[in-house]
Amino acid sequence: MNSPPRPDPQSSLKKDVDYYMDGPFLVFTEAYHLKRGYCCGSGCRHCPWKQQGNAGEASCSDPGSPT
Repeated sequence: MNSPPRPDPQSSLKKDVDYYMDGPFLVFTEAYHLKRGYCCGSGCRHCPWKQQGNAGEASCSDPGSPT
C-alpha cells in the first residue's frame, strides 16, 4: 500500500506569511516550518523546534514535536 504523496510546501509560498526578505536573505517564518512539518537541523531563526541551550544559544531539539 502506497502512502499519499505529501504536498510540496514550496509550491505555494506566500511572501510575509511563509517567508520574508532580510536584506539579501530569504527567511522562513515559523508558519512555514510548521507547514513543512519537521526540523532540518540548520538552526533556522524561526524554528519552532529549537530550545535555549546552556549558553543561551538556540539549538534544535526533538524534530518531532515543536516547542
